[in-house]
Amino acid sequence: MQAQTQKKTQPGGMFGFSIVWLGQIISVLASGMTEFAFTIYMWQQTHSATAMGLVQVFYITPFLIMSPIAGVMVDRYNRKLMMMVSDIGGGLASLIALILFATGHLQFWHIYLISIVKGLGTTFQWPAYSAAISIMIPKEQYGRANGMMSLVEAGPGVVSPILAGALLPFIQITGILSFDVITFAIAIFALILVFIPQPPRTAEGHEAEGNMLKQAAFGFKYIFARPSLLGLQMIFFFGNLFAGIGFTVLSPMLLARTGQNTIILGSVQSAASIGMVVGGILMSAWGGFKNRVHGVLLGWLVSAIFGEIIFSLGRGLPVWASAMLLSGIFIPIVNGSNQAIWQAKVAPDLQGRVFSARRLIAWFTNPISPIIGGTLSDFVLEPAMKNQSSGLAGLFGSTFGSGPGSGMTLLIFFCGLCILLVGVAGYFIPAIRDAEAVLPDHDALPNAEPATA
Repeated sequence: MQAQTQKKTQPGGMFGFSIVWLGQIISVLASGMTEFAFTIYMWQQTHSATAMGLVQVFYITPFLIMSPIAGVMVDRYNRKLMMMVSDIGGGLASLIALILFATGHLQFWHIYLISIVKGLGTTFQWPAYSAAISIMIPKEQYGRANGMMSLVEAGPGVVSPILAGALLPFIQITGILSFDVITFAIAIFALILVFIPQPPRTAEGHEAEGNMLKQAAFGFKYIFARPSLLGLQMIFFFGNLFAGIGFTVLSPMLLARTGQNTIILGSVQSAASIGMVVGGILMSAWGGFKNRVHGVLLGWLVSAIFGEIIFSLGRGLPVWASAMLLSGIFIPIVNGSNQAIWQAKVAPDLQGRVFSARRLIAWFTNPISPIIGGTLSDFVLEPAMKNQSSGLAGLFGSTFGSGPGSGMTLLIFFCGLCILLVGVAGYFIPAIRDAEAVLPDHDALPNAEPATA
């Protein structure tokens, strides 16, 4: 009775999802400003791509370690509560950073520690929000909702770098962190307002019952038993590996090649985010290819051509910004198409565990790629490209130059070529190419129990 009363008094469905979405987009805007401010701070203090890459390592490692457990908790417990955990973790991390910076005690190892706390909070965010879409809105609106969620990732990025760059001289990092803490509270309040039901129980859900360890392992067992799902994750595994290496050195490369021009850096990042916003709007209105696998594979191909290959060949803001804008358009198509496949194929009461296992597989290389990218840039490619007598400078110097940032530019170019090969390979593997036809939708499975609050 309490659950039914709550459902009547709290907004749900697409309207309720939109309220949650609005809270998230405001919070992500402030978090993007914080990230940009700390990027500038770290580079000014260290001039090291490795030091900057380690921030991502400390963020993603706890995320990956705890991901299977978080997936079990998302399936076991109230999903609204699990969605709040991510915002509480992010807000706590920003509050710690604010106190340390305001009192003059912030050190590099504190930034790494704060990244760990943020990573732990985010562990619950993605599987909880992804699974919530499946139970809050009807199946025919998955594409629209995933397009909206891609706008949460991309939309604030249009404004965050420019806004942070403009406000930093006046309110300093302390002011930006204060705004970040406040917006986390807004996101939590938005979640309190809405009704988020629990998923119906399915036959597969009953079979997956057991202790915490068994349920955590179930997500991996589910994926490995389905070659098409595993194949899709391998596309993201290798794609993310090379994209992560290139992304690690993108900001330091731009700062090195432009004399630490933060306006150019912010403009390039905003261009990428504008592209993602356009792609998110396109995905929301269009819904993607009828065969969503094309959205995944073609998206990887085109994004690599613009975002890495053409980008690395540019020597100034017009090419850099244009390439990142065009690349950004295809990122929501890749992610939205892939997300829709999984939401349609995996039963909602299994999605926490399966989606967490899926994210761990796809992101397993993320703690490694920043170390690879930073180390190759700082100790191999940058020195080699500056040395006119080296073989690399002789081969690529005329294309990528020999000044600061040329070695990082070369690395981004080769990462783009590797991503291109990953996308092409997917079309030669039937289990991946025909995934939509091979896998049945989850709504063909019988539900043992109705949805509950």
